[in-house]
Amino acid sequence: MEVVIEMTLPRDAESAPLARHTLDASLRGLGVASDVRADIALALGEACANVIQHAVSSTAYEIRAQLDPGRCVVDVIDGGGGDVPQSWTGTHDPVHDENGRGLTLMHAFTDDLEISGRADKEGSVVHFEKSFG
Repeated sequence: MEVVIEMTLPRDAESAPLARHTLDASLRGLGVASDVRADIALALGEACANVIQHAVSSTAYEIRAQLDPGRCVVDVIDGGGGDVPQSWTGTHDPVHDENGRGLTLMHAFTDDLEISGRADKEGSVVHFEKSFG
């Protein structure tokens, strides 16, 4: 079975928990293990937090999640206003800083993480994947 979830949410702090709970409920319904669901929830929460904090020219953002039999693929898409990293190296987030660890956490808890600009509009796309096995 394939499940596709698409959400358009306001860029505010209340939207991140709603996004996490919605995706987690679908994953739980598909029988995905709790530790895998926790990894996905953490990555999604960090991606949402980045949009809420940095996409200042956007009032809303989108989440697209595709759940296949063996993996979850998530895109968090914003409308712009923040900086898009040139590339992911995994070495620039100081471990002891109060802020700035989101990319490191997303990288550690997912199988694939890509951050890019949108091809057709202003904004960024945080793309991550996590296998269920």
